Amino acid sequence: MGRIQLKQVQKKFGDTEVIPPLDLEIEDGEFVVFVGPSGCGKSTLLRLIAGLEDTTSGAIEIDGEDATQVPPSKRGLAMVFQSYALYPHMTVRKNIAFPLRMAKMSEEEQNKRVASAAASLNLTDYLDRKPGQLSGGQRQRVAIGRAIVREPAAFLFDEPLSNLDAALRVGMRMEIGELHNKLKTTMVYVTHDQVEAMTMADKIVVLQAGVIEQVGSPLDLYRTPRNLFVAGFIGSPTMNFIEGPEADKLGAKTIGIRPEHVAVSTTEGQWQGTVGVAEHLGSDTFIHVHGIAGCDPFTVRAGGDIDVKHGDTVFLTPDAAQIHKFGPDGLRMS
Repeated sequence: MGRIQLKQVQKKFGDTEVIPPLDLEIEDGEFVVFVGPSGCGKSTLLRLIAGLEDTTSGAIEIDGEDATQVPPSKRGLAMVFQSYALYPHMTVRKNIAFPLRMAKMSEEEQNKRVASAAASLNLTDYLDRKPGQLSGGQRQRVAIGRAIVREPAAFLFDEPLSNLDAALRVGMRMEIGELHNKLKTTMVYVTHDQVEAMTMADKIVVLQAGVIEQVGSPLDLYRTPRNLFVAGFIGSPTMNFIEGPEADKLGAKTIGIRPEHVAVSTTEGQWQGTVGVAEHLGSDTFIHVHGIAGCDPFTVRAGGDIDVKHGDTVFLTPDAAQIHKFGPDGLRMS
């Protein structure tokens, strides 16, 4: 079991409130991602769940039991940090088994759990190596293995992939996703990368200045963002926002349109503009268009074979059914 409930949890550092009172439910077996810009409070919230920070007020329940005052080692949670924190003089086998040795578990059970974790993470052939002989991705898998052997109620990941290069990040995202599908254990994952959040999560919690802006599935947040912040944060490239006459026509303070929901033509369309940078990526082309009233530049996602270059005149036509409307308060309009 790994159900976690936060009830009016607040965190202050001195007189500074970093987490205003909030409520959140994480169901057993869910993969939940906390996402938001740097300084939004996502790592602090994870550390509160782990017990590495004390709550100022409110309660944290794990599987229905109040864990607010329970020390980290007794909460049944396993945390994987941004830094691998491996012992360089120990083999992979001993690094993974370390928490079991500290718990004075029998050697037979240690060996059984280490072998099982190593098999899950494709580390069996590396058990007798030391961390210095491993790649960054392999070292991170060892850190995850050390968490797996504890058989926790939930895994807590604090930006575990930020030290890896782009290719390794993609590979590790897939491995962690496969691991979740295999273990069926609750996972709470912190990242500032919304692509990681979209590709990994069952449920995303979007935070800004310690406040939960929206909770929902990746597609819920993508299709029906609650406000301008979520609309601008979720999606890559980011949503285009237009104010002024075009928004006024639709009775909104701001309208938003995603780059893939705009048709581009060199002959006719609703809005006329000039191509600035055109990023040809093979399967897609991202065109940054200047001269669109209320939004400059305006980003369009087109097919990879579109033939446009800097200085070309283009015409854009948004899909009317995909236009998002926001009021003066920044909230989504029905």
